[in-house]
Amino acid sequence: MNYEPIIGVEVHVELATKSKMFCGCPADHFGKEPNSVTCPVCLGLPGALPVPNIKAVEWAILLGLALGCTINEESKFDRKHYFYPDLPKGYQISQYDQPLATGGSLGNIRIRRVHLEEDTGKLQHQGNDTFVDFNRSGVPLAEIVTEPDFRSVDEVDLFVKKLQQMVRYLGISGADMEKGSMRIEPSISMRKVESRKSKVESQGFPNYRVEIKNINSFKFARNAIAYEIERQTEMLKRGETPTQQTRGFVESKGITVAQREKEEAHDYRYFPEPDIPPMRFTNDYVEKIKMQIPTLPDEKKNEFIEVNKLSEYQAKILVGDMGKMNLFQGTVSLASINQANISGATVANWVINKVTDTSGVVPAHLAEQIIASQKISNVDETLLLEIIHKIITDNPKAVEDYKNGKEQALGFLVGQVLRQIKGKGDAQGISAIIKRLIQRR
Repeated sequence: MNYEPIIGVEVHVELATKSKMFCGCPADHFGKEPNSVTCPVCLGLPGALPVPNIKAVEWAILLGLALGCTINEESKFDRKHYFYPDLPKGYQISQYDQPLATGGSLGNIRIRRVHLEEDTGKLQHQGNDTFVDFNRSGVPLAEIVTEPDFRSVDEVDLFVKKLQQMVRYLGISGADMEKGSMRIEPSISMRKVESRKSKVESQGFPNYRVEIKNINSFKFARNAIAYEIERQTEMLKRGETPTQQTRGFVESKGITVAQREKEEAHDYRYFPEPDIPPMRFTNDYVEKIKMQIPTLPDEKKNEFIEVNKLSEYQAKILVGDMGKMNLFQGTVSLASINQANISGATVANWVINKVTDTSGVVPAHLAEQIIASQKISNVDETLLLEIIHKIITDNPKAVEDYKNGKEQALGFLVGQVLRQIKGKGDAQGISAIIKRLIQRR
């Protein structure tokens, strides 16, 4: 008997606001001394009252709009009750039946909802001891919940990477998996192939699901889902029905392990947060936020292909690396590049293949190198490099003088190269090559 996976995901994204969700503590908690970024509100002390962060609300709405969601005219916060050491209040301020945004899609995956909540503290295990760091407690967290539209690991992988790209383009989070500012929680169940229904329908889904909590790596997400598909399939083939539960992924072993029985909504005893009144949004307010949406990855990729005449591969690489994308855009917009009649594809090749670290690289300087390289293209590149290497090797004193700040030594080396190639090359381009080679020595 063949089975297919039915997968939905919840993605948690820490919003990069200056302060936490309901208090004035700095939201930048990564790498800080444990329990050094806290106050009575995020520690859940008696009498402390939450005050919503309006910027976090706006950014969650911005994300919802970018995903094509409907922004609800009225939204509210709720208390989600459960007991765990990293939750000092005994409840989490989240959203239940009136989230900020509903509907929408990313690619062919439907978005059920986007809502806001506060992050929890973090457990740190040392030997047999467990400690709690509350620096993360109260950090604003946007949760994106999909419909169970995934049928493979690859589909999940593509979706979460596209979502990460979108979040970074919006500028609302670094979405760094290694820092825990983006975490994936897939829910997996299996059903017989012949019982497959349309994705639009709810009938035919298994009567259980297994959720894997807090995965902070694309690779781990792939491995966890693949393992869970295999585990559940083997159980079903033996005539067993998997238990509805929450599981964790053990990276070192590549397996999932049971944590607790999976709760339903009523287990959390949701009720409206009494200290925060409902939020109401006018159409004008939502439209002003909508105007902040930048050109998003898919649209930017098409722009590179159609306007800049890049290949599919070049456009994909640039869209996936914002540093290189910004460097490319800054360089192709320069008048010097246009006057030299250098194509966007040539600039893209330089940015993709020759720039390893974009920090500190100025478009104007890159343009100079590209223009210079075009001028010396009538000299055999291999021969030119051989000559430059020989000149550097044969003139160690000039090299040392240049390293010690004597610019005229560089002019001497350039002159020696030009003499060898009978003046065919461009002094500026040769100078750039010599500088680069000397820096590597």
